[in-house]
Amino acid sequence: MSAITVFCDFDGPIADVSERYYATYRQGLAWVQTLAQAQADDVTVRYLSKAQFWTFKQNRVPDRQIAHWSGLEGQYIDGFLSQVSRIVNHGKLLDYDGVQPQARDGLDLLRQCGVRVVLVTLRPPDQVLRFLDQHDLCWAISDLYGMPEAEAAYTNQASHKIDRLQAAISAQQRQGYDLSQAWMIGDTEADIMAGQALGIDTVAVTCGIRSSSYLQGFRPTYLMPTLWSACQRLQQRTTLSPRRS
Repeated sequence: MSAITVFCDFDGPIADVSERYYATYRQGLAWVQTLAQAQADDVTVRYLSKAQFWTFKQNRVPDRQIAHWSGLEGQYIDGFLSQVSRIVNHGKLLDYDGVQPQARDGLDLLRQCGVRVVLVTLRPPDQVLRFLDQHDLCWAISDLYGMPEAEAAYTNQASHKIDRLQAAISAQQRQGYDLSQAWMIGDTEADIMAGQALGIDTVAVTCGIRSSSYLQGFRPTYLMPTLWSACQRLQQRTTLSPRRS
């Protein structure tokens, strides 16, 4: 089958997780503050603004350092990190996730051009499917390969993404799809490294959890601001035309 296949990460290109991560950060600090007050410890918590917090996350400032800049020390940093890991994928916090601006338009362009979108994510499939259903995006996805561990997306190790992409590629080839023009779109170094390791072109989008300057160091095939711009580039490069209705 000759349809072009795009492998795409979920968090970052499609789902905007910035509000959830910031809410998790604030709830983690509030939990520490309550604990410190109960133990009569003098801890002055400083809440970073969302802009400050997200800039640090995009530039890979360690969470431990972010906690320190937020007024925490020693055991309270450890407690904060453990609490964040526990609650980041809680159902109520997942509801903070939204659709990236123009991501829907980009996915619709790919659909019009007959491009198959296969999600390769470190999120559990049930979380992804719930999001797609809530935001009426199930039509955009041809297949999905996720992880069983709810914390995997937060740690986002490149080795896990390479394994998932390898599994997705192997399964698509068994189904008879031609992957000679396949792309990997993502917002982290793990996505770029996975595509490079498996010999497919990579598109790094800068609307997610990594900055443009950070991603540029991994030498993706293309560096684009959004999924929409990545889809436009794909259309131009492959000379695809939207189907006439």
